[in-house]
Amino acid sequence: MAEWLKNAVFYEIYPQSFMDSNGDGIGDINGIIGKLDYIKGLGCNAIWMNPCYDSPFKDAGYDVRDYRKVAERYGTEEDLCRLFEQVHDRGMHILLDLVPGHTSEEHPWFIESSKNGENAYSGRYIWTNQWFQRAEGFPYIAGERERNGAYVLNFFKCQPALNYGFLEPKESWQKPLDHPDCMATRAAIADIMCYWLEKGCDGFRVDMADSLVKNDDEVKSGTCLVWRDIIARVQAQYPDVVLVSEWNNPASAIGLAGFQMDFFLDWNGNGYNLLMRDYDASGRDDSFFKRDSKRSILDFLEEYLPKYEAVKGKGFYCLITGNHDMIRAAYNLQEREMKLAYAFLFTMPGAPFLYYGDEIGMHYQNLPSKEGGYTRTGSRTPMQWNSDLNCGFSTADSDKLYLPVEQGEKVPNVADQEAREESLLHTVREILAIRGRFTDFEDHTNLQIVYASRNHRSFAYQRGSLLMLCNPSGMEETIALPGLHENTWKKIYSIGTGTLQQENYSAGPQSFLILCSK
Repeated sequence: MAEWLKNAVFYEIYPQSFMDSNGDGIGDINGIIGKLDYIKGLGCNAIWMNPCYDSPFKDAGYDVRDYRKVAERYGTEEDLCRLFEQVHDRGMHILLDLVPGHTSEEHPWFIESSKNGENAYSGRYIWTNQWFQRAEGFPYIAGERERNGAYVLNFFKCQPALNYGFLEPKESWQKPLDHPDCMATRAAIADIMCYWLEKGCDGFRVDMADSLVKNDDEVKSGTCLVWRDIIARVQAQYPDVVLVSEWNNPASAIGLAGFQMDFFLDWNGNGYNLLMRDYDASGRDDSFFKRDSKRSILDFLEEYLPKYEAVKGKGFYCLITGNHDMIRAAYNLQEREMKLAYAFLFTMPGAPFLYYGDEIGMHYQNLPSKEGGYTRTGSRTPMQWNSDLNCGFSTADSDKLYLPVEQGEKVPNVADQEAREESLLHTVREILAIRGRFTDFEDHTNLQIVYASRNHRSFAYQRGSLLMLCNPSGMEETIALPGLHENTWKKIYSIGTGTLQQENYSAGPQSFLILCSK
């Protein structure tokens, strides 16, 4: 595992919305380069950038037309290589976004695969044998191509599924994992990864990583086998390649497939969702970090801890403030609530991921779908840098912007929060500075839950010599912590108030403390 991962903190950039350097209304690579010092100043030493490849953008770049070409709206390959260099010059690292489960229907592979008659790409995608033969159990398209068959989709209509085979083929058109066509797909993806690693990227976030093999079993054993092969091919040339999976099953992704990191994703009703985004259709919210919530931290820990323990010492189960697929944290959390939530996320094991704009509490906007975003579109709006034209994102006319910037008197932006010492931005910097200062956070096996109960909102956990105590409720709470005495601990950071007296912790309303053993 790459040595730099032990203290990595990632910043996710949605390139079309981060910074526009040429005034065309769309963010670009040069805009990112111009903001690298800002990202490093946050305390982030690594970047995950959403897809920047050539695409018709029917799914915001997750419909790749050419894996080896940079989308014109973002710049050139030279610009991207310069970004790699500038990132490394600052002692930082960068992951590109890999989309291995499907391509655009405009990809040359698919155009060739769609032709009548055999060619080198006929088996690159999953096709039935006849146009009237349905791909039962899978979304599919028929009647649009020259080829006499229907093709399987991996997500949207514009995204035909690449062929990695079926764990247990049941139809004549379903191929086993070791079929030459399926092996050729593996090799093609490994080659793409090596292409960009040679150019200077440090690894990949892998989109829909568990979607490769069809009719797979519960643990995705077929997909895990395929990934072990692909990763081995890449590591033979680039042993320090870093890979984080969009999977949310670390036992499979890390333990079986060979990834170094997996995300704890926000799925409706799961442990992560209950932390910050537990709202229903009526708008009622009972997520844990809400001041008036009734939830216990156990609602999160009961799901998180078994998954963490399953891969402890093998890889990182990573927590996120949000991402491009989720409603932003500020949709239902106030500033103080976000401060506590981020303090928790940034002091837990794994490499934390901060979504652009979450550091200033950017709001979710209710917008029409753009490039396949649907309800996710409102979390992909331009970064708000200041109170100038278009919030400093672009000099273009407002009607030329990729998405509209937020309007109103209380639009959060970087410049305003820079000037306010108690802002969310300053809190993010302070906590990440502490994370970077103490090597206890580099040991991802040292998590100990000191206190968690159904009877209290407050909880406590330890990472080596550091003790974190949190009370997200609006009321003071006192909890007993046997064996922990105030004479052995020194406060190094606090949000709100709290005291450790004898073996009792008195936690002020909405407080978070970090103590260090003397």
